[in-house]
Amino acid sequence: MANANGKAATGVPDKVSEKANPEANEATEIAGNIIYHAKYSPHFSPLKFGPEQALYATAESLRDRLIQLWNETYLHFHKVDPKQTYYLSMEYLQGRALTNAIGNLDLNGPYADALRKLGYELEEIAEQEKDAALGNGGLGRLASCFLDSMATLNLPAWGYGLRYRHGLFKQLITKKGQEEVAEDWLEKFSPWEIVRHDVVFPVRFFGHVQINPDGSRKWVGGDVVQALAYDVPIPGFKTKNTISLRLWEAKARAEDLDLFQFNEGEYELAAQLHSRAQQICTVLYPGDATENGKLLRLKQQFFLCSASLQDIISRFNERSTGEGSRKWSEFPSKVAVQMNDTHPTLAIPELMRLLMDDNGLGWDEAWDVTSKTVAYTNHTVLPEALEKWSQSLMRKLLPRHMEIIEEIDKRFVQTIRSTRVDLEDKLSSLSILDHNPQKPVVRMANLCVVSSHTVNGVAQLHSDILKDELFADYVSIWPNKFQNKTNGITPRRWLRFCSPELSDIITKWLKTDKWITDLDLLTGLRQFADNEELQSEWASAKEANKQRLAQYIERVTGVSIDTNSLFDIQVKRIHEYKRQLMNILGVIYRFKKLKEMKPEERKKTTPRTVMIGGKAFATYTNAKRIVKLVNDVGDVVNSDPEVNEYLKVVFVPNYNVTVAEMLIPGSELSQHISTAGMEASGTSNMKFALNGCLIIGTLDGANVEIREEIGEENFFLFGATADQVPRLRKEREDGLFKPDPRFEEAKQFAKSGVFGTYDYGPLLDSLEGNTGYGRGDYFLVGYDFASYMDAQAKVDEAYKDRKRWLKMSIMSTAGSGKFSSDRTIAQYAKEIWNIEACPVP
Repeated sequence: MANANGKAATGVPDKVSEKANPEANEATEIAGNIIYHAKYSPHFSPLKFGPEQALYATAESLRDRLIQLWNETYLHFHKVDPKQTYYLSMEYLQGRALTNAIGNLDLNGPYADALRKLGYELEEIAEQEKDAALGNGGLGRLASCFLDSMATLNLPAWGYGLRYRHGLFKQLITKKGQEEVAEDWLEKFSPWEIVRHDVVFPVRFFGHVQINPDGSRKWVGGDVVQALAYDVPIPGFKTKNTISLRLWEAKARAEDLDLFQFNEGEYELAAQLHSRAQQICTVLYPGDATENGKLLRLKQQFFLCSASLQDIISRFNERSTGEGSRKWSEFPSKVAVQMNDTHPTLAIPELMRLLMDDNGLGWDEAWDVTSKTVAYTNHTVLPEALEKWSQSLMRKLLPRHMEIIEEIDKRFVQTIRSTRVDLEDKLSSLSILDHNPQKPVVRMANLCVVSSHTVNGVAQLHSDILKDELFADYVSIWPNKFQNKTNGITPRRWLRFCSPELSDIITKWLKTDKWITDLDLLTGLRQFADNEELQSEWASAKEANKQRLAQYIERVTGVSIDTNSLFDIQVKRIHEYKRQLMNILGVIYRFKKLKEMKPEERKKTTPRTVMIGGKAFATYTNAKRIVKLVNDVGDVVNSDPEVNEYLKVVFVPNYNVTVAEMLIPGSELSQHISTAGMEASGTSNMKFALNGCLIIGTLDGANVEIREEIGEENFFLFGATADQVPRLRKEREDGLFKPDPRFEEAKQFAKSGVFGTYDYGPLLDSLEGNTGYGRGDYFLVGYDFASYMDAQAKVDEAYKDRKRWLKMSIMSTAGSGKFSSDRTIAQYAKEIWNIEACPVP
């Protein structure tokens, strides 16, 4: 009997004999290993072998190989004992693991053939996998690209994060706009993670500091939860090295359940520590408008830092010499800790506490070890994103750490007063503790800068702003502490695997596939950019990707889009500084002009499909209004018979890595239009450029370097520069801004009721007035609108010249070599971490 797909009966196929074989390389052996897992690692009824069952069995067959490689890697590192890097990040945006692991292990063909023997296509099985909901935006995706590069470069390095059960949220689009529901990626289980029941560490909250008779201090009392390790294997590309992302889950012990209270019917009270432990890893970035929300976020950050550092110290102590245990002075020569943004800042006082209170070091020795071990990556100049925690909250949750932070601050202030009298009047902004009586806070970025041996920005412009503005006085104290490490992306996931047709063309014309691990080789395409044969092949690969994307859009939104139109995409977190509002106002203006044209005039325009996607934070009202506006505009435009042949507007729901892998290869124009000086780097700009998509953008973040690399003639530039922004804001405050008539026209049309009854007044009011909270157009949408519309007109003209557009597209890919995360991570390894490759033989 066949199922709906015409496949064999629903039970596990019996035409392939099952056999456990972790080293299987050939299709028949792999199929046997898959069937072995379907039968003997069962998670479903034995009568079923549908696509979902096939996914889990396939993943477990692959996991066998990954565990074997991980074990070999771990043992090799243990034997060689190199210095190792530990990367601490609150987020990892991993995406699907199946196709990435198969690709990195170079088993695509054999796995595809094996699944065909079982009645399935690899693509169909891969579609069953849910994205791991461990991150939100660029910060988390960068961390995941970095892990891929660490493994590929054979570096002794590990990632540490939290095992969020429900992620940030799953985005639904309804008539009300964005609605949030909990992510369900762990509703069944993840086949990739390996729980390590022997790796458990206690993590304390609250309590008090006990002073012992000898003057030493110990943190006691409060709540103690258990951190349990889950490992996710990260394979390198065509190498034996497989490292791991270690995720912590928070648990309480059995003895923490008060049976007496439970039997008295006080169920919540009896299990309150279990409940509080479970909250820690429930969601990423819980709302922090309330005191409880702030406490939970701080708990999450400390939980990550404490568990990870206890694990790192335990590994360090595993290696004892013949003369006894290791000297603590050796710690920085064996351990590098990288803090990805300010979220893991508590690693600094926690390492100090573990060294002093648990291992008996004095302050000076502990400080020497800590300040030589930790390094800090800054990801933002936005004031609200530079974390500041209330001193009273910190003292309540982490009393011992507050003492240590106060001592670090006291010693820093003393040093400045004795060595840099010229900076004494700036101590109020340089110190770690802000003693403002209205709101005394701990400034986490200041703590990172004072305590780390190296601080880096993530694009040249961003690092220059850090050195010249945000951290300028610190630079005068420690001129050698600050570096730039321009971000990068993994070319495996972001070109080789997500756009196989284009990859094959690149390999054919370069006569090698070595570009996959040496992306600078892409410059070899420049000599062929005018070649008609390459242009024709390039166009057909882009067309195949556009067709795939159009099918996806129709499936998830119901909107049918024309693949002959220009595919124009902006996907990223919804935030006012990223200026999705400018994009949709431009679309509104375009729609109005199309409506005013005669039919024959419309035929001369460049048809365009505008796609916007991204999540708005649940409590960020204006961002959610932007999502609503995009959807309302789309509803009107797409159903207008006069215009919808020339313009479509689509909001792509629930943007994540898997959606990006569909959108980016199919895009032709992508918008990176943040206010100059506000986007630290951006990495989606790199992904689009690598895939031959042209960029319309400002001189912000990595846009500056992308434009340098691909050639300014291949980049649609507009907008104010970062150094002009402060003056323009001042002119706005002084009432000197003169808006472009197109800007006023677009706003009035948006307010006219054409797009429905929702009141967009509060959103559009942010663009009005000269000053005041939520007013005065802080992000300069009005100022940049004129040059934005002029640049869009240039896009329309360029797209009509197919030969010119294809050449620009090829030049974009050819100039993207610098933006490989392999280059970024090689620089971190050499210039910050001082670690070397340690390949498994």
